[in-house]
Amino acid sequence: MIASVEQARSSEHKPATPKVRRYAGEVVHIYAFDVAYEMTRQPVRELLGQPVAQFVIDATKRSPRQLFFYRPQMVRLPPLERIGPHGPVRVQRIIKLLPVGAISISVRVPFEVERIEDLVAYHDLQFSNGSLSDEVRRLAEEVRAELAAHYVRPNHQLAEEEAYTVFCIESPLLDEERAALSAENWWRAHRRAVASLLTQEPDVEHLSKQEADESTGRFLTYYQHDLVVIDWDAALIIDEARNFDETLYVMELANLQLAELEAYDRILDDSLERAYRDLGARPMRARDSTLRELREIRIDLARFSDELSNITKFFGDWHLARIYENISARFHLGDWHRTIDKKLQTLDDLYQLLNHDRINRWMLILEVTIVLLFIIDLVILAVGIKGP
Repeated sequence: MIASVEQARSSEHKPATPKVRRYAGEVVHIYAFDVAYEMTRQPVRELLGQPVAQFVIDATKRSPRQLFFYRPQMVRLPPLERIGPHGPVRVQRIIKLLPVGAISISVRVPFEVERIEDLVAYHDLQFSNGSLSDEVRRLAEEVRAELAAHYVRPNHQLAEEEAYTVFCIESPLLDEERAALSAENWWRAHRRAVASLLTQEPDVEHLSKQEADESTGRFLTYYQHDLVVIDWDAALIIDEARNFDETLYVMELANLQLAELEAYDRILDDSLERAYRDLGARPMRARDSTLRELREIRIDLARFSDELSNITKFFGDWHLARIYENISARFHLGDWHRTIDKKLQTLDDLYQLLNHDRINRWMLILEVTIVLLFIIDLVILAVGIKGP
């Protein structure tokens, strides 16, 4: 009897799971490629037969007066018709050109499904004619080839891309009676399904509660109808369609920053390995070239740090700042910066060591020269005394 009463009480306090009529929106696949050391400041007028414009935020949305974004050059390519997981889709492609020698390609694929679990198939998206990732990589190769004249010290081959998937669901969410649902309440009722979507796990029931809590732990909401859930490999946005672009752009910048930090970490690894090898193998006279190389790398990385800070600098909207802070934590950007700073410190120590060795070598040469001059002076003096 007591057990039945407790069950009745628990059922009274347990919230009913809201049933959503349908989910509509778009899946945005973001790809960042490091293609060169940097890009020249000459503006690009045309790319792949399309005019190049400057990225702008939707002016219809009410924004803070002091809102500031870095606005890169961008190209909107003609839409493509593809056969996706749930039938024909119209794919939109946007290319952004960054001065740090990187390109960002975003592909927007619309959807309309009945269950949130149906969106798992959009992670590694497969069309009837091939995969999306292969298609984007070919597009990046075309962009890199056409802009070769605008790049300074381009990469010999296209590096591995940094990819991120964002599921954008239009709000407000409506139940079967067309009543608007709170986005946060919906999230709490479907937390395990959201976790399976972000982790690309098709079997919702086998996903542990710990993993579900971890994957969906970083969530933000501003109004009753909006929500942002951020994970390492994917994110979920619930908002009005006109508000997607700002949040997507913040995520795109963080993804680009991660790609560039990875690229410069590889450059530092190669430079340190070469410096250690040269220090151990080269004679003292040939170390000047190593010293010059280390000095150039220090200058290059200082410029890179400034450029990367400029393109990821924005202010005027504290909610977007919170989103950037959370996705930065998911990407461990702070750890990447600290790792690079330590390697830069090691590089600086090697530079100082070589510089001190060079100074000591010149001091030794000067001391030997002074001694030789003194000896020559004594010889001349001695010869002069013995002379007639």
